[in-house]
Amino acid sequence: MNDTPGWASPGSAPSDGQDASVPRPAEPADDTGTPSKWSKTQPPPGQWSPPSAQTPGQPGPTPPHPAPAWGAGWGGPGQGGAPGPAWGRPPAAKPGVIPLRPLGVGEILDGAVSTLRAHWRTVLGVTLAVAVVTQICDILVVRYLVPEPEQIDPEATPSEALSQAGDSIRDSLFSLAPTTVITLLGTLFTTAVLTMVVSRSILGRPVTLTEAWQEARPRLAQLLGLTLLLPLAAVVIMGVGVTPGILVGSTAGVLLAVLGGLIALVVISWLMVRYALASPALMLERQGIAASLRRSAKLVRGAWWRIFGIQSLTLLLTFLITMIVSIPFAIIALATDGSGIDGLVAGSTPEYGWTYLIITGVGAVIASSISYPISAGVTVLLYVDQRIRREALDLELARAAGLTGNGTPGTATPGS
Repeated sequence: MNDTPGWASPGSAPSDGQDASVPRPAEPADDTGTPSKWSKTQPPPGQWSPPSAQTPGQPGPTPPHPAPAWGAGWGGPGQGGAPGPAWGRPPAAKPGVIPLRPLGVGEILDGAVSTLRAHWRTVLGVTLAVAVVTQICDILVVRYLVPEPEQIDPEATPSEALSQAGDSIRDSLFSLAPTTVITLLGTLFTTAVLTMVVSRSILGRPVTLTEAWQEARPRLAQLLGLTLLLPLAAVVIMGVGVTPGILVGSTAGVLLAVLGGLIALVVISWLMVRYALASPALMLERQGIAASLRRSAKLVRGAWWRIFGIQSLTLLLTFLITMIVSIPFAIIALATDGSGIDGLVAGSTPEYGWTYLIITGVGAVIASSISYPISAGVTVLLYVDQRIRREALDLELARAAGLTGNGTPGTATPGS
């Protein structure tokens, strides 16, 4: 390794095609006048016959020597019912949580969970600290700063209802702004530190929280800019989509706002996937914000649907984990806080007390401590997988892990 924590510098292998200086196999001669390079004197074609056609009294054909096994692949059955030689590719080296080859969906998810298990002290140290701080800030904001959203009058005319809906959406966005900022800051720290933890776990190296923080700290300012840039772009795109309908008003304006919002949502989804690998590129390749965005777009090109599917599956998985952990705490909180149940029974907006907020906050901290590492681990492993597929990063990772050509441990290169 050079100046990055376990990664080849970008451009170590081309992503958009092989260089002209790399020798390629000779093209076969065609039948359009190009003379063939094969000898005119060729051996006669082999005479193949089934075993049942063997002439009595004559020795059968000599069985070919078994080919050497080339690793743990699949092979046909051998003589006497014994398994024959394996003809598959040699097993990939696995110095850490993933094998050094293109990854499947299950291997990416398993690698993220394996990182959580292998470095649980470091991972839980950062996630618990960040989750506790963000949850305390969130509780204080909800309790003292967030105003109640404006209620829509059921007897209002369509234009009045649209105006009230716009005011309610605006108030909700303003009320969500402090919570969103707190969440983004918490995500910033967890992403920075966990990216370094995952990069070490791929190489099978131990890492402490102090070491991960020292490596991540110089990139925090640029990661903050990237973390704020993408949500800000999403808000601007959504505003452009729904503003014409709000300005028009009436029923047609409602339909126009809904249509514009759907179109904006499609554009936002496309951009979020296109730039999903920007944060690991920024942290591990030590690039700027614009260069990281271009790097992510280059790596995602041609694999948008695959990355979208894996990220959607990860989002669903973390959502289920959050629900499984949070729902019991929410039930306990409702049972211990009578004001919340009274508000639900009366059909009005419940006013939750400190008991409810504290108990649900504990559930949110536990859920975040599990979901944060999985989400961050999947993002980093997707980045690694795309670089392995496009740039043969597995060779650089094997060298950095100190593996020899046959996948056995060797001497690591100085400075790796």
